[in-house]
Amino acid sequence: MTDVVVRPYRPQDHSAGRALWVELAETRSGLYGRSAGADPGAGFEEYLTRLDLSGIWVAEDSEGIIGLVGLLMFGTSGEVEPIVVSASRRGAGVGAALLKHVSGEAKKRSLARLTIRPESRNVEALKSLHAAGFDLLSAVELSLDLRSSPSTVDNIEIDLHGLRFRG
Repeated sequence: MTDVVVRPYRPQDHSAGRALWVELAETRSGLYGRSAGADPGAGFEEYLTRLDLSGIWVAEDSEGIIGLVGLLMFGTSGEVEPIVVSASRRGAGVGAALLKHVSGEAKKRSLARLTIRPESRNVEALKSLHAAGFDLLSAVELSLDLRSSPSTVDNIEIDLHGLRFRG
């Protein structure tokens, strides 16, 4: 990894943060064969107004901002949301640096637990998060697909306690 610095988000980081949010929205939507919508960056504006937002940090190198991570707080628990690394820099350790930083911030705030909720179809993210120490399965969220036609995206099958689920 080149010289990447993780630092607090500043107002002048807004355009880069919004662009990363768009990448995240498009990646999440693409996992399910859906469009990210007319303005996938609009969610970033809403995110910045969250009352439970405890901090946002960016990863920056000589080329600019290449990653973003946020920490939401709920009493003595924290949630990593979002974490995104620019597609051109994934696999270079930027996400690991962001996760290490946000974990340190959670410890400074004396949080008892830090969770993250990746999409079940994002196998790359699941592997990266597991490698970063997120190996305690704390909740399972199930969905019922109510659309009239099934997704055109190949389903991933997951075994959990002997039960088969689609990802």
